[in-house]
Amino acid sequence: MTGLVARRRGSLGFAIVTLVMVVTCLGLGFWQLQRRVEKHALIAALDERLMAVPVALPPPAQWNALTPARDEFRRVVFTATYAKAPDVMVYSSGSAVRDDVSGPGTWAFLPAQTDGAIVAVNTGFVQNTMQDRAQQDRAAGRLVTGEPVKLTGYLRFPEAAGTLTPAENIAKRLWFTRDHLAMARALGWGEGGKTIAPFYVDLESPVPESGIPKPGALKVRLKDDHMQYAITWFGLAAVMVIAFGFWWRAQRQGP
Repeated sequence: MTGLVARRRGSLGFAIVTLVMVVTCLGLGFWQLQRRVEKHALIAALDERLMAVPVALPPPAQWNALTPARDEFRRVVFTATYAKAPDVMVYSSGSAVRDDVSGPGTWAFLPAQTDGAIVAVNTGFVQNTMQDRAQQDRAAGRLVTGEPVKLTGYLRFPEAAGTLTPAENIAKRLWFTRDHLAMARALGWGEGGKTIAPFYVDLESPVPESGIPKPGALKVRLKDDHMQYAITWFGLAAVMVIAFGFWWRAQRQGP
């Protein structure tokens, strides 16, 4: 009798554990489906922003109200003059939002003055496998003419460095994250009390006569593996249910 009770308790415990695991897998599957809906909504919103007609860059008084959730990738147009201040090159091995960029190189960040404030502009890609600072200086230097230029691009917000991201090399003006606020602090872009925009602009046009730095249109390419993950979780739940069914049947047929 004692053995039968112990066996029943063991069966009940195994059934409870199996139920918890099945519910957990189903919950993760439904969560992935919800993530898929949210991801599709995000892709649609970003595509809409990328294809919209450029709007005037908001004035400095409105800059603090801009957020990545509402304004990332919004197309803007404004007139600015590239400042005679140090540029920064940001190392890149390619781009997740530019189909026309591949291989090692750098993004050329220059400070541009508009409305008494500074807007950092990612003026485009410089193909540069050897990180030749002289080549980079020539590419960026051509843009600093002292004349105002009409710029069209996309609002972007600074990145945070990861745990394994190399530290910036201020002497070479080489960064590994697109953190224009850190660039501004290190290189004095805000000297004289100039306001630094909390965003930077990925330049779409104009394209320099030399084609370097190379600006261009952006395209959203977010990974969408949520359906695959959902199927995996639902499949695991189904396997556990089937396995439990076989085990339960064997228990019922046992001595």
